Amino acid sequence: MEERNGKLFSGKRVLVTGGTGSFGHQIVDRLLDEDPLEIRIFSRDEDKQVRMSEEYGMGHQYPRKRALNFVIGDVRNRESVRQAVRGIDIIFHAAALKQVPLCEYHVWEAVQTNVLGAQNVIQAALEENVERVIAVSTDKAVKPVNAMGMTKSIQEKLFTAANFHKSGKRSVFSCVRYGNVVGSRGSVIPLFKRQIEGGGPITITDPRMTRFILTLAEAIELVFHAATQSIGGETFVLKIPAALVTDVAEVMAGSLAPGKHVPVNVVGIRPGEKIHEVLVSEAEAVRTIEDGSTFVILPQIDLEETRSGYLEDSRVTFSEYSSDIARRLTQEEIRGILERTGWLAS
Repeated sequence: MEERNGKLFSGKRVLVTGGTGSFGHQIVDRLLDEDPLEIRIFSRDEDKQVRMSEEYGMGHQYPRKRALNFVIGDVRNRESVRQAVRGIDIIFHAAALKQVPLCEYHVWEAVQTNVLGAQNVIQAALEENVERVIAVSTDKAVKPVNAMGMTKSIQEKLFTAANFHKSGKRSVFSCVRYGNVVGSRGSVIPLFKRQIEGGGPITITDPRMTRFILTLAEAIELVFHAATQSIGGETFVLKIPAALVTDVAEVMAGSLAPGKHVPVNVVGIRPGEKIHEVLVSEAEAVRTIEDGSTFVILPQIDLEETRSGYLEDSRVTFSEYSSDIARRLTQEEIRGILERTGWLAS
């Protein structure tokens, strides 16, 4: 990725929806180094907000101290979103329902947060003439087979189309798409750690299963890259390797319970789960540009300024970028990633 222009955030008012989640928490940490005028942390869970504010030493000054400003609200509520966006320059939209099995049972809840909530953010951003809006998406939005992926796919479409309907406003809308973030809430790594420390068994849904793996730091670099480089309507994808989930389990068991036998149970695919994930589909590959360490998926709709901003001869040559054909991490590489991110002792 090209070097970031830190001045983009200096003196700006930045809103992070879903700001108390794993991704939101990390991006707030990084934004504090960028000298913004304000970081507005928007979420619906007041307990998480209070606990997060305590981590930053705010104490009785919650909900606001210097650049940090915690705001209670829900992306489903259009008026609370409008209030949160008022005066904002840049939005990182990370609020989502993302637990695949739960979204299968509560489809309308997923639609309200991931689709209607996204449209509320877009509409408020246009009303306030926000400079840049970056939505966080997932590999599950590609060729979706579950409600979570389907709603995130529609969210991507909404953010792309917003560039066509902005009626002269300066707002630039784009998306980032990535795979499983190491240690994020709902990821398999915290689950495996609890199971191993409890003596097992480790539950594997299918021994063939592969997943793209990246760290939170890499995910943040991708959204910063999108914030500085997007023209409008692109979906940015980081070139990342994949891992066999059974390899992750073996590495963690070997490190957390050395010399012990930790049983493994194969429990079957959960509702809406895939064996392999895809970051760039076959249909998207024909309009995907390779740009250093990222792939840039150009919009399907006609956004001439965006298309003309990329070199045609930089198009990718692969037909699809999926976790079963991506570079496979070795167990040693998996161990290194888990050590660097604090899940295993180095």
